[in-house]
Amino acid sequence: QVQLVESGGGLVQAGGSLRLSCVASGRTLSSLTMAWFRQSPGKEREFVARIRRSGGTTTYGDYVKGRFTISRDHAKNTVYLQMNSLNPEDTAVYYCTAASDWPPQGYAFWGKGTNVTVSS
Repeated sequence: QVQLVESGGGLVQAGGSLRLSCVASGRTLSSLTMAWFRQSPGKEREFVARIRRSGGTTTYGDYVKGRFTISRDHAKNTVYLQMNSLNPEDTAVYYCTAASDWPPQGYAFWGKGTNVTVSS
């Protein structure tokens, strides 16, 4: 079993930056594909970014390319999402998730989410 705990959300003005963190326990990051999803009010959950369990290959949703960066620190068993040039459309609950395969066929483990609000 894998437990995921997100942090780093908050209120930021448009154009600002935030860095989200997700601490994993129960398994090491080297055995997990890690990803971030988000869900805005009234919308379906959507993919933001993912990072391969080995080698560091990353994939991004089209609407965050060039602005968001996913990274991982194996020593801290933590994955990060650096978010720059934020705009109000990025307002959402951001979820950290993990899968055991690549490419992931499904994400078995989810955190409870962290709120991000971008004001105009």
